[in-house]
Amino acid sequence: MPLTQDEIFSKVQESLVDALGVDDDEVNAEATLVGDLGAESIDFLDIVFKLEKAFNITIPREELSPEDILTNNQYVQDGNVTAEGLTELKTRMPWADLSNFEKNPRVQDFGNLLTVGDLCRYVGAKLEG
Repeated sequence: MPLTQDEIFSKVQESLVDALGVDDDEVNAEATLVGDLGAESIDFLDIVFKLEKAFNITIPREELSPEDILTNNQYVQDGNVTAEGLTELKTRMPWADLSNFEKNPRVQDFGNLLTVGDLCRYVGAKLEG
């Protein structure tokens, strides 16, 4: 039986509280993992591990962190992701809300965009297979 959105959120929240040492009430759907919750790149390994365990799924690194797009000259010019790069990101990350990033697509800001809600949508999509 598939999990409800609330059940997914609850498990994601628990994983983030555990991995980042933040309080439950800090972890809401709009909270960004880096900006609001203080996640650093090393934390993402722990978050991924905890999510894989909690949901019994496999999370390939490139699905959550498309480094190959963000470091590719084909998709990045002058530190900004090009229109082609944005299209590629949307294709790769259909669960992520990239609307704010599109307004100012600086590569260095990309990590600040991933929200708890995005993570919940990602897990939901993985569970649906």
